Amino acid sequence: MPTLTIELPDAVYSALIQHSPADLTRQLRLALACQWYAQGEISQGKGAEIAGLSRAEFIDECAKRYIPVGQYSPDEVLEELRRA
Repeated sequence: MPTLTIELPDAVYSALIQHSPADLTRQLRLALACQWYAQGEISQGKGAEIAGLSRAEFIDECAKRYIPVGQYSPDEVLEELRRA
C-alpha cells in the first residue's frame, strides 16, 4: 500500500497533539474518503475501504456529515419517476 506524508505547521500539530498519530491517521482517512465520496470520485465501497470501515459504518459516517448517501444519477432518478 502506498504511503503518503503530510506536513503540518507546528501550531496546527500542537493543537492536535491530544490525538495519537494512529487516531489522526484514522480521522484523516475517514475525512478524505467522505470528501471524495461527496465529490463523486469514489463509491461507498471504496470509501469504506479507505476509511477502514464496513460499508454500513461508512454510510453512517457520511450521514453524520450530511453527505447524501444515495448513489443515483439524475438520469436514474428521472427514469424511476417515469416508471412510478
